[in-house]
Amino acid sequence: MPDLNGTLDPHIVRHMLACPVCGAGMQISGDGRSLVCTGARRHCFDGGGGGYVSLSPRHPGGGDAKEAVRSRSAFLERGYYQPAADALCGIVRELIPAGGAVLDAGCGEGYYSNRLAGEGYAVLGVDLSKYAADAATRTARRNRQRDPGSRTVFAVASVFDLPVQDGSADCVTSLFAPCAPAEFARVLKPGGFLIVAGAGAGHLMGLKRILYDDPYINQPRRDLPDDTHSLVLVDTRHVTFPLRVCGEADVQALFAMTPYYWRTSQEGKERLKGLDVLESEACFDFFIYRRKDRE
Repeated sequence: MPDLNGTLDPHIVRHMLACPVCGAGMQISGDGRSLVCTGARRHCFDGGGGGYVSLSPRHPGGGDAKEAVRSRSAFLERGYYQPAADALCGIVRELIPAGGAVLDAGCGEGYYSNRLAGEGYAVLGVDLSKYAADAATRTARRNRQRDPGSRTVFAVASVFDLPVQDGSADCVTSLFAPCAPAEFARVLKPGGFLIVAGAGAGHLMGLKRILYDDPYINQPRRDLPDDTHSLVLVDTRHVTFPLRVCGEADVQALFAMTPYYWRTSQEGKERLKGLDVLESEACFDFFIYRRKDRE
């Protein structure tokens, strides 16, 4: 079991994490193997094998399976979505000074979280899958060997029940994950920013032309914040770039990452088998919201 003192950034633990049972602050235990809350009951949460922490007592299990995380991690680390990561980092740099606190809600395997940490931000990544949190933590550990100043904490929890203190995040990112506007508004500082990313209208049309006889454009996200969430839309960015996926394994990994995987008939899936090169366009929409100052 890794010593959490060498895995979890202490500032994030003290100033962002909250006990999911009683809401009290958190601290690393004396032996470095768990987190303990500062409340009267001293609730204790053990660290995972890779150094993440599980803070989801109300949501035991769930999220992506181990093989899905492994496949997606391999695909993303080959750089296919690097332009999207670059765009996200550019947006955050515009909005948040270096050293600010970022919550990546639904962080998955930490592809975007760890890149934001590399930009000088303190990053708390939360995902319901223990396999995703484990993969994100292991990547963060490798990154710290190159950059000891990289600051991260990865935790297992639901984005709808965040173990995060009120008003503790300068920025929340929700990247291709379920959007929980009320929770995001709660954890943001007044004037803080929420960045929600989703697939653009023409995203992966080249893939859909293979899968479907009548390919359709993507519809806008239906879970974006509205006027009831104290979040005001201040900007929208559209990022489009050509995508050339090489190798049948990578093509299948990309397909498995998409919602089309669950919506495609067996006949459509058969069309994709054996395909060695997929050419398409990648389209990402970034919606930028600002938290209203509390009155």
